[in-house]
Amino acid sequence: MALHFETAEFEARKAGVLEAMAARKLDAMLLFAPESQYWLTGYDSFGFVFFQCLVLTRDGHFTLLTRSPDLRQARHTSLIEDIVIWIDRPDADPAVQLRNVLDNLDLLGDRLGVEYDSHGLTAANGRALDEALRTFAELEDASDLVPPLRAIKSAAELAYVKRAAELADDALDAGLAEIRAGADEGHILAAMQGAVLAGGGDYSGNPFIIGSGADALLCRTKTGRRKLDDSDQITLEFAGAYRLYHAALMETVVIGEPSPYHRELRDAVGEALEACRVAMMPGNIFGDVFAAYAQVMEARGLSRHRLNACGYSLGARYAPSWMDWPMFYRDNPAPIEPDMVLFAHMIVMDSDKQTAMCLGRSFRTSAGAAEPLSRHGTDIFIR
Repeated sequence: MALHFETAEFEARKAGVLEAMAARKLDAMLLFAPESQYWLTGYDSFGFVFFQCLVLTRDGHFTLLTRSPDLRQARHTSLIEDIVIWIDRPDADPAVQLRNVLDNLDLLGDRLGVEYDSHGLTAANGRALDEALRTFAELEDASDLVPPLRAIKSAAELAYVKRAAELADDALDAGLAEIRAGADEGHILAAMQGAVLAGGGDYSGNPFIIGSGADALLCRTKTGRRKLDDSDQITLEFAGAYRLYHAALMETVVIGEPSPYHRELRDAVGEALEACRVAMMPGNIFGDVFAAYAQVMEARGLSRHRLNACGYSLGARYAPSWMDWPMFYRDNPAPIEPDMVLFAHMIVMDSDKQTAMCLGRSFRTSAGAAEPLSRHGTDIFIR
């Protein structure tokens, strides 16, 4: 089996989930989030794009309902022994087959927690699930049960995060080596992604973001590439990923002589990032980190050029996003705790002046201020 953690660690994770289930009087969890499945059992697959459910009963038993391509995947990558296959056919109804599985597990009339808030459960499948179980059991949205447990990393997880951070730094170095006037965005992107894969890493949960010129003001990836001008700007947001654990970075690199405004914005995002780092300490909440960012932006007269969130937790994540729970936004009450992995991105986009300046780093929280995971500093990169 291709397991990346010791059995004892998986058992400790399951014990934490069972304790949380008992506190909410849940007899079973219907786990649709691929991150929950991976974290609890090692099961590693993108089969979640179809109807797929991992059932965890109050006595600690796992049952996976999936399609035939994932039978061997589950046997090879996970601790799951009880695997049920639903068959592709015109009248296939995996939600009804799940009900039969639950009936065999003696869960009729019981209280079941469901991970509704997941990329692993589409709206259509969620509606089919509700209909199939409407008279079978009492359903509760328990999407918030596993994420707080996953947010605090074990020593083994932090070792993977450290490697992911090294790969992110390698990717930045590879990208910087390619960035120059006349360089093709595609070549820069290939060098960065190649550095991660060559270092034994994984594809990240969402595509690397790259945009130059006017596209440097975008926070999302898009199709189409261009070549850099003699005087230009390029924004990069990307992550190293190792055993699915992520460490992200964000940079706006200037080609040619930076404008005074670029330098002004770089000072602002550097100050804001440091304020956020200091705010990432136990006793504070995620809303406090956003407040630190917003205060710097307001003091510098940049409030209308900032975003309404400035980062989030990182962990083992699947496509389409590496963003994990919780997020830095106004008044978010989620607590900062030791051994979280947090990504703070200071994004300033001035559409009037067509100027971008972004700076993002990943941190590990501790008893005091958070510790940067990158070997790179925060000075502006000029090429």
